[in-house]
Amino acid sequence: MRFVLDNSVVMRWLFQDGTPEAMDYARHILDLLTKEDGVALTPCIWALEVGNVIARAESRGLLQEARSAEFLGILNDMAIDTDVRSTAQALGDTLQLARRYKLSTYDAAYLELALREGLPLATNDEALRKALAVAGGRLA
Repeated sequence: MRFVLDNSVVMRWLFQDGTPEAMDYARHILDLLTKEDGVALTPCIWALEVGNVIARAESRGLLQEARSAEFLGILNDMAIDTDVRSTAQALGDTLQLARRYKLSTYDAAYLELALREGLPLATNDEALRKALAVAGGRLA
């Protein structure tokens, strides 16, 4: 199964925190991704978001660099592809979606990619889930 992967799900894998529902959903998405036909697609900002959360957590003492490196190694082995066309959409469709649904442009990038590719979106972000439903997309 192909789907768009939001950083909110990935961070549940790393930190193992959140509501029971968020954790169950994150595990479900991990199961989808680790199946033979599982492929996640991310906008070009995804790696920067992952890196930002990790750097901030390390600077606050919430995460050790060794654990970060281990997690990044695991991510690198997963079938996660980056959509290079998302940059071209940033000041067009992505910005319009951010305005329409009152999202950050970062969150709108995931929505834009899911809508453009006709793929379900894996997210734990409530505002993004609501925007996805209104826009006619589907949740992974």
